[in-house]
Amino acid sequence: MVFIQCVINAIFAKLVIHFTREPLDTTPRSMYGLCSLSYLGAMMSSNQALQYVSYPTQVLGKSCKPIPVMIFGVLFAHRRYSVRKYLFTLMIVLGVAVFFYENGKAHTKDEKKEIGFGEGLLLFSLAMDGVTGTIQERMRHSHRTRPNAMMMWMNIFSSLVLLAVISVTGEIFEVMAFIRTYPYVIEHLLTFALCSAVGQYFIFLTVADFGPLPCSIITTTRKFFQILVSVFFFSNPMSSIGWFATVLVFLGLTLDTVFK
Repeated sequence: MVFIQCVINAIFAKLVIHFTREPLDTTPRSMYGLCSLSYLGAMMSSNQALQYVSYPTQVLGKSCKPIPVMIFGVLFAHRRYSVRKYLFTLMIVLGVAVFFYENGKAHTKDEKKEIGFGEGLLLFSLAMDGVTGTIQERMRHSHRTRPNAMMMWMNIFSSLVLLAVISVTGEIFEVMAFIRTYPYVIEHLLTFALCSAVGQYFIFLTVADFGPLPCSIITTTRKFFQILVSVFFFSNPMSSIGWFATVLVFLGLTLDTVFK
C-alpha cells in the first residue's frame, strides 16, 4: 500500500509541476535519495514498533518528533532558534505527550514498563525524523527547493526502494494475487492514494515555505485536535490532566504565534 501511495504521490507532483511550470530544480539527487531513506526508515521502524509496544505508546513516542527535528537542525543544518522558540515547542510537545499518555493509560496499564526493542525502534524512528528534517532544511537554504520537486523526487526514490524490498520479500506477488481475486479493491486503493497525495502536497508545501519544524509541530498536534474534536462533538469524557495538557498545547501554540 505504501508503495502505491509513493507512486501516486510522484505522479501527482509531476502533474502539478507540469501545469504550474515550476522552475528547474537544482537540488542534487543524492540529497533526495538520502532524505527518502531516512523518511522510510522513520516510517518503517515506527510501524514495526507496533509489534512490540501498544498503539498509545507509539503515538506518545512519536509526539516528541519536533524535539529531534529541532536538535538535528541546530547541530547539522546550522539553524538558530531563540530561547522562546525552545520553550514554546517544549510546551507543545509536553502538552501533546501528557494528553496522549492520559488517554492511552487505560490501554497500557497491564503492560510491562520495561524499555525494550519496541522503544528502541521508536528512538530510531525519531532519530530518522531528525535526519529527514536536517536534509530538508539544507535543501531549503542551499538550493531553495520547491515543494513539488521535493515531493516528486522523494517519492520516486521511495518507490524504487520499496519496489526492491517487496520484490525480495515476495510481497508484491501476494498483492497482485489479492488484486486478481478482488479487483474492486483497485478503486479503493487509488482513492486512498489520491487523498494521500493531496494531503502530502500540503505537507511538502509547509516544509518548503516554513521549514521542517513547523511541519512537525502541525503533524504532531493533528491527532491531538482529532481527539479534542471527539470530546466536544461526541461528549467523550476527559480528565482534569487531559484539560491541563490541552491548555498547555494551546498556550504554546498561541505564544509561538504571537512572538514569532
